[in-house]
Amino acid sequence: MSRPSTRHSATLIAGCVTAGLIALLALVSLLWVPYAPDDTSGGRLAGPGGGHLLGTDKLGRDLFTQLMTGSRIAFEAGLGSVLIAAAIGITLGVLAAFTRGWLDDTLAALLDILIAFPTLLLAMLVVAARSATLASAVLAIGLAQSAVVGRLVRILVKRVLAQDYITAARTSGTSWPRIVAGHVLPNIWPTLVVNLALQFGLAILAEAGLSYLGLGAPPPNASWGRMLQEAQATFTTAPAGALAPGILLVMLVIGVNLIADGLRDTLDPAARGRR
Repeated sequence: MSRPSTRHSATLIAGCVTAGLIALLALVSLLWVPYAPDDTSGGRLAGPGGGHLLGTDKLGRDLFTQLMTGSRIAFEAGLGSVLIAAAIGITLGVLAAFTRGWLDDTLAALLDILIAFPTLLLAMLVVAARSATLASAVLAIGLAQSAVVGRLVRILVKRVLAQDYITAARTSGTSWPRIVAGHVLPNIWPTLVVNLALQFGLAILAEAGLSYLGLGAPPPNASWGRMLQEAQATFTTAPAGALAPGILLVMLVIGVNLIADGLRDTLDPAARGRR
């Protein structure tokens, strides 16, 4: 039994270290960056050195500064999207779990339709109604992910409501709000937190994709997706401009997925029993 436990702990630790290093970079960027994000005094496509750790991009901006700023934007997008998805999804999921008959079927179908609705199209609609900003991208991603969270919560809550201890609680006169707070949410939380961790990684990828298409944070904000888009034309002559944000993006998503896997093994008794 100790060997699986050790492996599970190693997975969680590896994820925390990988994502934590990039989180540290994001925190430092709140207090200090080597250059201003819009400083173009470094010379076009300069190599590493001369005060620029990774060189400069085609406009003369410091690449390391852009990476630091991009790490902060990635975490802002991930956290913001997950908070929106959790707030809307948990509320809708719990409410849907208490419905019966045609209303239950209608809500389930509505959640499935929302899940099938493309995030990119939703982002375009949000941007058309607002503007191409990080807030618009976060709102679009959060709304898209709320359907996924809502469907999961609905399934989990219905499973909990079918248990005998819920019937006993109702028989003893316990109100539904107290049952939800005292029995339902604590029992669905282990599975839910793992799913939210996975949604965090997906939100980071979605924000990078939207920024690549010009639907994310506008300049001079250096989103990793925008950095990839701007560096693709000069990849053969200055590959660092594309490789650096791509590597950090992959590292962060892998780190978050490792955290989710570690949390699943640690928090979910059913998953731990299957292992």
